[in-house]
Amino acid sequence: MEKQAIKQKFRAKVEVNRDMCKRCGICIAFCPHQVLGTTISGYPVADRLDKCTGCKLCYYRCPDFAVEVIKEAVE
Repeated sequence: MEKQAIKQKFRAKVEVNRDMCKRCGICIAFCPHQVLGTTISGYPVADRLDKCTGCKLCYYRCPDFAVEVIKEAVE
């Protein structure tokens, strides 16, 4: 009997704390899938979440600790 790998899918949610963000754009520059864009005032916003893989490069590169990536399991 062959074992089959259970593949769990995740949906990522990206949140930016505007009180901590200085609008440097580093998170936007490092996103490999161009998930993040900017608001009129220059704050990063996740406007293409369907492309997000949850790699957390935006989180790791943010010098202000203003980005949070939350993975939610999808059934």
